[in-house]
Amino acid sequence: MVSLKTIAEKCGVSTATVSKALNNQKDISEETKVRIRKTAEELGYFPNAAARALKTNRSYNLGVLFEEEAGSGLTHEYFSGVLNGFKVQAEMSGYDITFINTRSGSQKMSYYEHCRYRNFEGIVIVCADFEDANVRELMNSDLPVVTIDYVYHNCTAVSSNNILGMEELIKYIYEQGHRKIAYIHGQNGSFVTKDRLASFYRTIDELDIEVPDEYIRTAEYLKTAEAARQTRELLALKNPPTCIIYPDDTALIGGRNVIMEMGLKIPEDISVAGYDGTRMSQLLHPKLTTIQQNTEMVGREAAIRLINTIEKPKTTLVERVVIEGNLIHGQSVGKLL
Repeated sequence: MVSLKTIAEKCGVSTATVSKALNNQKDISEETKVRIRKTAEELGYFPNAAARALKTNRSYNLGVLFEEEAGSGLTHEYFSGVLNGFKVQAEMSGYDITFINTRSGSQKMSYYEHCRYRNFEGIVIVCADFEDANVRELMNSDLPVVTIDYVYHNCTAVSSNNILGMEELIKYIYEQGHRKIAYIHGQNGSFVTKDRLASFYRTIDELDIEVPDEYIRTAEYLKTAEAARQTRELLALKNPPTCIIYPDDTALIGGRNVIMEMGLKIPEDISVAGYDGTRMSQLLHPKLTTIQQNTEMVGREAAIRLINTIEKPKTTLVERVVIEGNLIHGQSVGKLL
């Protein structure tokens, strides 16, 4: 294993100078730092994490709270994209990531206790029950915390622009001639649902569209069976919609199956639109009209904000960071004559 002494001999400096350069201390020149770092990289030097922690009193470890309700775990495309973006950015900044749990062997502990036990320097809450007392304790603690898709008064939040995304989707559907637009939204209580639903109502009001209450339905995110049931009920109405918006691209599959079972065609007989922009959505035929969320950027921004809070606490503000999505026109929303 390459040591500080090896690097020092190669550069013709002391081990103390090498240590200062690798720890970005200010009492040596930038030129010397660059030369030493380049040599360290060429030699394949890796700092000993335990030694670094003892010397700097820092763990360079970030905790990730991920309690996903739908049961998809890390296969959930939205959250896997967010987590990958977070991981890549954290590692580029010299940090490791560890998932938070409530057990150490047979001993049960709170999220906050686990974070202290693991000596995490900061936490990202990617997915959780934000009303849970354990989660609230974590957000109100002395640890830096960044949340994903949830706004809390003392934590920086990073989210997709669900408000603009829904607005763009509705306006595109409107431009295609649709006026009878139904919306099967995600579960009530979700911050994402609140933003999208408010944007839906605001946009249809702006466009002067009348949407009957029976056009607004609920199906939990990723739940195809409930989306299928709601689709069947919408299509059985005396005055059915010409376009149905679903909570997400996966839930839409349930509705799509019902439409096909009824012998209807998309978009000739009924138009549909999703949300998320998953890879699968573009493999369907016809290709799905949807909002593609920039999950990698959401994760990267969360890591940047969290690490900045850790390293520059005096200059850090609590912020709401919004990441823009992208409307994919697809072929599932037909043009009405």
